[in-house]
Formats: sequence, C-alpha cells, structure tokens
Amino acid sequence: MDWGRFAQQMAAMARDLLAQDSVAGTLERITASATEQIKGCDAAGILVLHDRRVETLAPTHQLAVDSDRLQHRLGEGPCFDAARSSLGERAFRIPDLTAEHQRWPAYAPQAHKLGIGSMMGVLLYTEDENLGALNLYSREPGAFTATSETAGLLLASHAAVAFSTARTHAQMEHAVATRHTIGEAMGILMGARHLTEDQAFDVLRRYSQEQNIKLREIARRICEQGGL
Repeated sequence: MDWGRFAQQMAAMARDLLAQDSVAGTLERITASATEQIKGCDAAGILVLHDRRVETLAPTHQLAVDSDRLQHRLGEGPCFDAARSSLGERAFRIPDLTAEHQRWPAYAPQAHKLGIGSMMGVLLYTEDENLGALNLYSREPGAFTATSETAGLLLASHAAVAFSTARTHAQMEHAVATRHTIGEAMGILMGARHLTEDQAFDVLRRYSQEQNIKLREIARRICEQGGL
C-alpha cells in the first residue's frame, strides 16, 4: 500500500468531513470514504447499539443494512460484538466468513448467504465515548488484510473525531433553538397574561408536568398558536 498517498487521502478526508453541515452528511462521507480508500470494500455502514436495538447509519449498500438486521435478529455477530464497548475490541477482521461458524454459528452461514465473503470493522471512539462501529464488507473471501486493518484504524480515528464534533455542534444548535423557542413562548405569555418572566416560566413548567409533554413542545405550540 502507498502510505504516502493514503496519508494525503486522509488529510483530504479530514477537511471534507469538517466541511459537512450536518451529522448525516458527516456519516455519509465517512462510509463513502471507506469504500473509496479501503481496497476490496464493497459496502460500508455504521452500526450503533441502543441497549439491544441495532441502528444502521449511512449505509452505502443494502448489504450493510441486511447484515445489521440479521445480527439484531439473531443477537450475535462481529459488528454486534464490536459495537459493545464492554468487550474492549477496537477492531476485528474476518478473512473468510465460512470459517467462522464456531464463534457465530447462527450468523456466519446466513451472512454468507447474503453474499458476504469477508468483513472488517473498527470502533469509532474518542477518549470520552464509544460512537459505534464502522463496518466494511466484501463479497470476496480474503479481501481484507492486516494492511487493510491498519488503514481502517487510521480512517476510523479521523472519522470518530469528526462524528463526535458534528454531533456536539448539532446538540448545541438544538439547545440554542430550544432556548429561543422557550423564550419566545414566555414572551407571549407575559404579554397576554401580564406575567413576570418567572411567572411565565412557571406556567410553562406546570403545564408541561400536568400534560406530560416536554417543555420545548409546549413552547413550540404556544409560538405557533399564540397561546396555550
């Protein structure tokens, strides 16, 4: 592998990831980069676990979605294992899926029927959090080598930082928008009912609790309807 060229590709990818304007755009660029830069990769996707529920993000091909669904249904599989940070595995590589019946007796033969010959995955993690697993698929056995694994780890290290940064920005934007909406709703109540700022917020809070509706949703309705 030409590591000099790969380093240039990584630098370009890092700039490209930071230029994305959404979390979805960042994730799609990550998986597309995997298929472009990891030799033999036919499909890629990011698997995230919510307790025991599997979510596939930014798949480049239906193969990634089908594999994740299969692992979710069976409760076993390499990507399923890698996404669980408690196992401590940061990467896995399966040169030939037909030889993995012992470790994943239910998943391996069915995955092979999907058309998966070999697969590889790496954790997307930062110092503070595990973000999921970047999973790569090939239709051919033996597609991924030790060199592929090293390249995947390098790609994932850039990807994890970009993913975490994009998500943090999105959360901050959401928080700012929520505060703005609540402030606007309080202003409507203060004007309509001649309330102080504290009284208006108390009305919002009590109504939210009584109706079991989130505060931001109450505020949104007030802004749209002009009152409670």
